[in-house]
Amino acid sequence: MANWLPVTVTIWPGQVLDTKLPVLILASFLIGSVPMWIALRTTRWSLRRRLDASERQLGDLRALANRPVEPAPAPVHDIPPAPTDLFTTDKP
Repeated sequence: MANWLPVTVTIWPGQVLDTKLPVLILASFLIGSVPMWIALRTTRWSLRRRLDASERQLGDLRALANRPVEPAPAPVHDIPPAPTDLFTTDKP
């Protein structure tokens, strides 16, 4: 076990930590990877929420599109007489 060398790490002035090299490497790896893992998880969580909202909205729109539509009633408009029809002419 040639890698198990003791390493002296100065944390703050006057505070020294003696540890083995693999422990220091593992701690450095975890300190660097945990924030990235948290960022990955929050990004996935937010994207999953957006996708779920989009799927719910799409399902609602599909339900509206597939419902039976009642035919519109025929418009009933009384056509007003033309101004020329108001005066009848009795000319043969």
